[in-house]
Order: sequence, then structure tokens, then C-alpha cells
Amino acid sequence: MRTIAIEEISKKQEFLETMPLSKEELNQAIQEVLKQIDLNMEYLKDKFPAPATKGLKYPVIDCIEWTDGFWTGMLWLAYEVTGDEKYRTAAEANILTFKHRIENRIEVDHHDLGFLYTPTCVAAYKLTGSEIAKETAIMAADKLIERYQDKGEFIQAWGEFNNPDHYRFIIDCLLNIPLLYWATEVTGDKKYEEIARKHFETSIKYVIRDDASAFHTFYMNHETGEPLRGATRQGYSDDSSWARGQAWGVYGLALNYKYTHEKSIFGLYEGMTNYFLNRLPDDNVCYWDLIFLNEAKQSRDSSAAAIACCGMDEMSKYLSDDNSKIYMGATHNILRSLIHNYTSKMHEAGDPVLFHGVYSWHSGKGVDEGNTWGDYFYFEALVRQAKKWNPYW
Repeated sequence: MRTIAIEEISKKQEFLETMPLSKEELNQAIQEVLKQIDLNMEYLKDKFPAPATKGLKYPVIDCIEWTDGFWTGMLWLAYEVTGDEKYRTAAEANILTFKHRIENRIEVDHHDLGFLYTPTCVAAYKLTGSEIAKETAIMAADKLIERYQDKGEFIQAWGEFNNPDHYRFIIDCLLNIPLLYWATEVTGDKKYEEIARKHFETSIKYVIRDDASAFHTFYMNHETGEPLRGATRQGYSDDSSWARGQAWGVYGLALNYKYTHEKSIFGLYEGMTNYFLNRLPDDNVCYWDLIFLNEAKQSRDSSAAAIACCGMDEMSKYLSDDNSKIYMGATHNILRSLIHNYTSKMHEAGDPVLFHGVYSWHSGKGVDEGNTWGDYFYFEALVRQAKKWNPYW
């Protein structure tokens, strides 16, 4: 496996001196999340929030977006921390919606089946033993591997399958392939894990740059499978590092280590994580692209910060004590900043949990708004610190 640059962490001492979040801080933050979930349950009823807010309110949609699983994932997290059956009832009703979606192949011709079915159906199976949820998640895994390209050994992200213009993968998919590892675990069929490993190996070979930053997307030659070029669809430029993409890398590497135990992942993780941490502004919540530093006139992406916190927490289970202390200090530091500066104690129906995120800067969608994955990963990061948590991923 390849090696990349590993920068020294410039804020190492600050992170080492960060006080861990107290039980009181975590419990209060979780209670604020639950207040918003309760309001949004009534607001949404049997529907879903759009990917991002508009004017800080979520439009209400059917189950048609790549982001719908995050709302159900929040319901499962709420059930775990409270034991309240109302959250389980709502989440289980959603499972039937996801079952209908995959059976009828409604908006599933893309690689985001992991985002859709891991925090929903895999979570349901792990928490309740639901056979319906298990079968639904396996159907989603079967659909996901249909997008595997033998030439190049990757899962095609979007677009018409085999179309040369869409012959590419993106870094986000590192969070989709845990669905495949799980599918092998529960079925005993190695085909899922084999495709997950091949996609992972292709990703780390091409989408991570030598300096430990990441391309958002990488194009392959549709005739030969040879690498063509890295590019962006979400970041500032092809040469910059989109913050959320870098965070997907941090968490994705940790999750792939969880399943593969490939020790060579440690160097990749440290490189990508240190690069991310070294480009944080004073309050340690990143701008939407890591090319922007202190006092840039740009929007933050709180969702990227929350994703990175989940990744650092996950990987800290496997690192040496010295490294774990630094990354956990960074996790608590960033989370505390999110709690105090990026959430609100004033709640109204349709509001996000986490403010100041960016969906797509180039298209102008969800800029300085809330988004569903930011809400979910913020809640997951809090739950990770508040209890011993078995990841859905």
C-alpha cells in the first residue's frame, strides 16, 4: 500500500491540553438534539427532510434523495440514547419506505446506497434483529455492486453506467462500502467484501494525493481502466482539498481499518487527518474548502467538522495511546466548538440541528445552511462520546 506525506500537527499542544467534554456538556448537547428531532418528527410526519435547508428550514420531500438515510439514522440514535419507543416506531416505519424504494429501484442508480441503507436498515438489524431490515440492506448491497467496474476496479459514482463521461469514483464512497463488508459478514458471501477491498485499494491509490490532501473525484479510462485525472465537483478547484471530502477520507480510512485491519492504513489516516487539522481556523471548524484559512470571507462547513470527529473517534480505538490522545483532544475541541458556536437552543419545527454547513458552493445549494448529514454526524459524534456505541457503519 502506498505512503503519503505526514505533516506534524501544528496545534498538537492545544489538542493535548483540551479538556474532555464532561457528561454534563454531552448530556445537554444531546438533549438539544432530541428537542429538535421531536419537533421535526411532527413536522415531517412520514416524509423526509431535503438534503439542505432553505432559509434555515428543511423542505419536506419523499424518499428520493441520497441523503434520506441520515434522518432515520438520527431516529435510531435517539432510540439508543433514550430507549423511547416513539423513535423506534418512527424509524421502523421508515424501514418499510426504504424497502419499497430498493424493491422498486426508485432513485438508486448511484453509489450512495451505503448512505441510504447503513444508518437505516443495517442499524435496525443491529439494534432490533429485524429480518426485514437485514433483507432490505442486502438488496441494497446487491444494487451497489452492480456499479462495480472491472476495468479500473472501482464502483462508479453517478451517471449512466459505462458512460465514458461518468467513468469515475469519488472519495465519499469510502462511507458507502462498509455496507458491503457488513453484507459479507451476515451472508458469508465474499463477493461483497472483495469488491469493497478492490474499490478501497483503487481509491487510496488515486484519490489521495502525495501531500495527503484529496481529490473529490477521479476519472478512469473506460476502455483500459487506466487512471486519467483527479478533479472536483464540490471543492473550490481541482487542486484544492474540499473539506468534506477530506473528512470522508478521515472517517472512511478508519472504517476500512475496522474491517480489514490493514496496518498500512495508519500512515494514510495520519497523513489525511493531520492535513485536515493543520488547516483549521481559530475556532477549529473548517471552511468548506481547506484552501481557505483564518478570516476568509467564505462559509464554514460544520458537517465536515462533525464527520472528521466521528472518524478520529473511530480510529483512536486502534492507535497507540500517544496518537490517540492527540486525535481525541482534537475531537473534543472541535465538538465543543460545534456545540457552542454552530447549534442553537432556540428550536422551531423544520430547523436543522447543526448550522453553518455547505452542500454545494458551486451550485449555490445549501450554502451557510443546515444539512441532514451534518445533523446526523454531529449527533453520532456526541453519542460516541456519551456511551459505548456500536457503529452502524
